[in-house]
Amino acid sequence: MKKTGFLYDERYLYHDTGSYHPETSERLPAIYQGIKDGGLLEKVKLLKAKSADLKWINTIHSRDYVRRFEEVCLCGNSCLDSTDNQMCTETFEIAFLAVGGILDAARRVMEGELDNVFCAVRPPGHHAEHAEAMGFCYFNNVAICAKYLQIEFGIKRVGIIDFDVHHGNATQHSFESDPTVFYYSIHEHPSFAFPGTGREFDQGVGEGTGFTKNSLALPGHGDREYKQLIQKDLIPAFEKFKPEMILISTGFDGHEDDDMSGIRLSTDWYTWIMEIIMDMGEKYCKGRLISILEGGYCIERLPELARNHIKVLLGEK
Repeated sequence: MKKTGFLYDERYLYHDTGSYHPETSERLPAIYQGIKDGGLLEKVKLLKAKSADLKWINTIHSRDYVRRFEEVCLCGNSCLDSTDNQMCTETFEIAFLAVGGILDAARRVMEGELDNVFCAVRPPGHHAEHAEAMGFCYFNNVAICAKYLQIEFGIKRVGIIDFDVHHGNATQHSFESDPTVFYYSIHEHPSFAFPGTGREFDQGVGEGTGFTKNSLALPGHGDREYKQLIQKDLIPAFEKFKPEMILISTGFDGHEDDDMSGIRLSTDWYTWIMEIIMDMGEKYCKGRLISILEGGYCIERLPELARNHIKVLLGEK
């Protein structure tokens, strides 16, 4: 059995997005309950969050943006940059806890305390640009983690796999000119016109050309099409790149019961993709994987999806 960590902190619930917002605090208790009901809490190491050092935030986000984010929260404003990004006075602090919890989990993986970890954090992150909040996201958790691993532990090749149903525009933009980070995304396009990025011809810029790969799925597509794209695009790309660490932007919003997309993925597909990623982790990364929650808004399905996610990380079939 793998040494699997589970990052969960009730303080993440204090990020209040108001009534009727899809990125609700109810998401995390649903995930926790699914893992608990599956009898898995005693099999994982439960991690609590620590606040991030500002220097790690600034590896991806501008100082002016961080300052503006803090000021908006202190003033009691209900959103930042867009009405999509609903927030409260605690959001700034909670966003630091999300990043800090992930970086502490990454440290534990690198030091051998854990083999892998699932970080059930909020706010999510893969839409947060260098100087702009976007798509429910304020700090780009996965991008900051990649920088942390490179700077703190000397990781030379980081592979990011993003299977959230929406393209991780900001993660792509963070590394599109960087040949040391391979960003792969499989997503719906067009996807309710959001974010409208992540086309097949986006393959990176300058020295980073060839280190970005997007797989596009049409509304109505499901398991069969997604599996074909993964086998055609992701597996050969990572075979060539050979990442030393794999980070996962884990989004469950492509599920057929999730209203945030037109993709029709089954519960079984999410198990299948994690088994594929686990195999790649064993092949290239000594089994080291860091899974970071992005989307997934069907409260009724999240317990089952999270439970299966943890089972695969533990090495259970």
